[in-house]
Amino acid sequence: MWQALSDMAKENGLYLVAGSVPEDDGGKTYNTSYVFDPEGKCIAKHRKVHLFDIDVKGGQRFMESETLTAGDSLTTFDTPWGKMGLCICYDIRFPEWMRLMALEGAKAVFIPAAFNMTTGPAHWELSFRARALDNQIYLFGCAPARDIEASYHSWGHSIATNPWGEVMAQLDETEGILFAHADFEREDAIRDQLPLLRHRRVDLYELREIKK
Repeated sequence: MWQALSDMAKENGLYLVAGSVPEDDGGKTYNTSYVFDPEGKCIAKHRKVHLFDIDVKGGQRFMESETLTAGDSLTTFDTPWGKMGLCICYDIRFPEWMRLMALEGAKAVFIPAAFNMTTGPAHWELSFRARALDNQIYLFGCAPARDIEASYHSWGHSIATNPWGEVMAQLDETEGILFAHADFEREDAIRDQLPLLRHRRVDLYELREIKK
């Protein structure tokens, strides 16, 4: 799989954020997304940090931690257009994680994801718009098309949002190709006109783990 993705990037001469695939390492399995450059070189990988564990009494039970190990690293990578960020699915629900990528200089964040049929209609678009607006960055979310014959039904709706919190483009649940243009000059202009990242009162607060 890894080699096929590398070859695909090289054959087409493009940067490829290659979804997410199982990665086995020392007996542990990670949900990992790889990034390849136009030469087919792997320039980044992200191991999903936040595992989706829910056990609703009388309802849905889904425990990723029974199969997967959580990653522990923030992931950014350099391109000719600037630094980019990468995370996977449930990672988007943690505003502090997205903020860290923005503070690292990410101009856009790529998010392979597969929200389910409950959280998808409720939170998919909202999450992308909110994280893009909060951090004044582009977000690109790629989701699998819905397969009603599969055991897991994805909400689908691959999406692109801009630093103003707007949806630039979005698919539905069926197979398709989504095109969206990132205007980083506009991103810079938005940050100049509404400098919320510079207005943070870091003298009054800091990012910290909240203990139970």
